Amino acid sequence: MAQFIEERLAVEIDYGGSFSENHAVDLVTTVGGDEYRSLRHPYVVLSYDISYERNTKFVRDKVIDLYARCNGRFRGFRVKDHKDFTTRNYVESPTAMDQPMVAVSPGVYQMMRWYGLPTDPLAARRRIRKPVAGTVKVGVGGAVFPSAQWSVDLTTGLVSLSVNESVAISGITKGQTTTLAVPGHNFAVGQSVVISGVSGMPQINGARAVITDASSGSVTVGINSSAFSDYAGGGTAQTRPINGESVTCGTEFDIPCRFDTDLSASFSTYDTLDASGIEIIEILNP
Repeated sequence: MAQFIEERLAVEIDYGGSFSENHAVDLVTTVGGDEYRSLRHPYVVLSYDISYERNTKFVRDKVIDLYARCNGRFRGFRVKDHKDFTTRNYVESPTAMDQPMVAVSPGVYQMMRWYGLPTDPLAARRRIRKPVAGTVKVGVGGAVFPSAQWSVDLTTGLVSLSVNESVAISGITKGQTTTLAVPGHNFAVGQSVVISGVSGMPQINGARAVITDASSGSVTVGINSSAFSDYAGGGTAQTRPINGESVTCGTEFDIPCRFDTDLSASFSTYDTLDASGIEIIEILNP
């Protein structure tokens, strides 16, 4: 039985409602007056009061109907938090380099929203479980990663990179753009590749660029290698990230929530319902 309905609550949180932000902090005070604090987990949990006074038909069609289909507090749904719904400065248009993702398995990454330094194990954070369709961007190595090389599950926020294509380099021709001799390659124009393990030309190791031309046995990438030292041998060109490359994301996102109270209201005037204390709460594992 599905425990989540992939639709957004129609009532805006900023319309007569309120919110609270909770962190899982345990506090203990000793008889001597000392205070000890511990953090059970670093994930933010939001809760909202969606009090409203609206036309009866709107409330019936948009709120009561959703509540009934959710079996009250059983199923979850999406909520847009108008004060924090993108990975870039809370409300700005997202970019591919906004937030570091967390590796889940080879080639699979969890989208994240960090509220502190990602290197801090206690930094407040949110797993982005409900990205908004059409807004997701991915970056690798500080550059936009072509959309043909990844996919995203909009119900989990998991980003999967395409199967790695890796080919040995047998020669490099320097210039305003760089040509790699890669016999037997299956690369295509528009793919992003990273170069590693080259001898004699250390400047190119770790460089990532998009393929601008491909022919049998070679590809051209947008790297200006004119001033690099000469190629001596070895090296690999591949599509997936190498160790040390950042893997980032940007997106608009919804908060997965469920009702946390029973639904009740009163008729304030003719054909108008007035409800207070209707609470919803964020779900960490939708």
